[in-house]
Amino acid sequence: MRRLDAAFESGIHPAISFGKPAVWKGGTYVSASLSLVARLSPSQPIRRLLEDPEKVLVPYVREGMTVLEPGPGMGFFTLPLARRVGASGRVVAVDIQPRMIAGLKRRVARAGLLSRVDARVVAADSMGLTDLAGAVDFTLAFALVHELPTVEPFFAEVAQASKPGAGLLFVEPSGHVKPPLFEEELQAAAKAGFELRDRPSIRRSHAALLKKR
Repeated sequence: MRRLDAAFESGIHPAISFGKPAVWKGGTYVSASLSLVARLSPSQPIRRLLEDPEKVLVPYVREGMTVLEPGPGMGFFTLPLARRVGASGRVVAVDIQPRMIAGLKRRVARAGLLSRVDARVVAADSMGLTDLAGAVDFTLAFALVHELPTVEPFFAEVAQASKPGAGLLFVEPSGHVKPPLFEEELQAAAKAGFELRDRPSIRRSHAALLKKR
């Protein structure tokens, strides 16, 4: 656990997926029901050179929005999201790992953005978003969905929390997710009430902008 704590404090970003509880084994989170969940990735400054979070978010996130971010990791996108929604908006970041949420809260507090971020520990089988029903303007699901045991409940929960017309930026890593699987995931999203509006170009990824019907 010391290695994990060090990762939290240094800003190294284990992009933990929302799913069943995982255990820490030799620098990797592994779940009993999933295979590899996450590895320690390069430090955030290095990652930003490859993947600028501001560039990804600018077209979709505006001041005053309520944004849902499942599986926020250590805040690679959370902090830019909080800056973009401004003092009148909020980011709801949910994860099943208490240590991940604790580390995220520390980073958010250091950035002076704690009042804009609602960081929650949630159950493995539900994000517990009943208080957000019909309130979310935008959801970011980045490199997350392919790690879930089943994808249909995830999209159903996001749809229930979303306003009509709300956006969902759905991104999967092309190295792990082949095009047929991505298309299957898009079909699951469609069944939950989302329609495809665009396929933005994001490096080394399959990406889709969806809108809640």
